[in-house]
Amino acid sequence: MPSVQRSPRPPQSVPFSGLREQNKIDKLRRIREAARELFIEKGYDDATTREIALRAGVGIGTVFTYAENKRDLLFLIANDDLDEVSRKAELALREDASCLDNLLSFFRHHYRFFAKQPELSRLLLREMTFYDAGRQASRFQETRERNIRAVGRIVEIAVERGALRVTDEPDLAGWVAFCVFQVELRRWLLGKTLNLADGMARLERALRLCMAGWGAKPETLTRR
Repeated sequence: MPSVQRSPRPPQSVPFSGLREQNKIDKLRRIREAARELFIEKGYDDATTREIALRAGVGIGTVFTYAENKRDLLFLIANDDLDEVSRKAELALREDASCLDNLLSFFRHHYRFFAKQPELSRLLLREMTFYDAGRQASRFQETRERNIRAVGRIVEIAVERGALRVTDEPDLAGWVAFCVFQVELRRWLLGKTLNLADGMARLERALRLCMAGWGAKPETLTRR
């Protein structure tokens, strides 16, 4: 019986919508890489949006579909990574750990993240203070608020267990701890050598003081 010759199947074509989506993803990747490289090479202040578009091989209008301005571009680079490190920091928290251990564990993840590219990290920390407008701003603010809530929850759990006594809402105490972390992180990143153990030791010292309180007598709290 003669064998039947089967015609080879034509190659499967990718739907147009899929190709378009892949193209968008590739452009976004190139824009991120170009912005990261130029901010590090030339500095944030000297790098221009036009140079970033040129290096990414896209039109400047394409850049503006993802970021409204140069500051937005800076956070376009960082938002995914900031979100990921925040998620990992939360997952690392332990129910059987002390309040101090959980705080240090949470903040250590962020210290390690910012130490990977200190030049870029210094730019991020400089620009994030009043960053509330732009395409990437809302996402950054959401991640920041998520971190503050996580720290507040660490304090709240310690209060519920009777391990910590605070004179105000646990959320406020958590916010104070987060403020201490931000100041210490900035101070640490300004150093010539980024020794994680030294940075964490200084942060622990500040948090211990914060948690133990100043032992203020009533007269020192009087306002005239």
